[in-house]
Amino acid sequence: MKSRTQQNTTISDYSEKQNTIISPQPERHNPVHAPLPGLGLRSLKTALAAMLTALLYAFLPDSNPTFACIGAVFGMGADMEESRRSGGNRFFGTIIGGFIGLGLYWLEHLAFPEGCYWLRLPLIFLGIVIMIALCVLFHWPGGVQPGGVVLCIILFNTPAHHIDYAIHRMLDTGVGVLIALAVNYLLPRNRLEHWFHLEQKKKEENR
Repeated sequence: MKSRTQQNTTISDYSEKQNTIISPQPERHNPVHAPLPGLGLRSLKTALAAMLTALLYAFLPDSNPTFACIGAVFGMGADMEESRRSGGNRFFGTIIGGFIGLGLYWLEHLAFPEGCYWLRLPLIFLGIVIMIALCVLFHWPGGVQPGGVVLCIILFNTPAHHIDYAIHRMLDTGVGVLIALAVNYLLPRNRLEHWFHLEQKKKEENR
């Protein structure tokens, strides 16, 4: 049989291993800065994606680039994997929130054709609960915030043509996310580092 000292040592070793597994050391964030004070390469790509999105909508008559630009900002990540994740959160949440908002808007005006603010109170509660449940079900918890934004806009600030409005918001968000993905694909980190001659600066800093 093990002595009490040996048992305590074994338990201590096991606890240390468990702590290492449960509480890993956080990864060090090492951003690559562009030749502008306080700005990283991701900042420049985010601004470029928003500008290109607004430029595209300048050629689309009777269009508003607001939601598309928001989608571009949300869809920009440090790399393609992060862009797909953050952009997917925005797009998925917008679709879920949009369709739930349309359904609740229809229920409200089915009971009260002129609308009823007091009915929207339980509807917004029900809609957000359903939206969160769906985001968790489809393993997209990051879609809760953007979905909630669209849901609230549709319920409380939707014009008469609510179906067109909701569909346009979903499409606009998708356009912005796609532009952000395209910018990140065409301007990967290593290419920008080469253009801004940051590779040489990193070598000099590591000496």
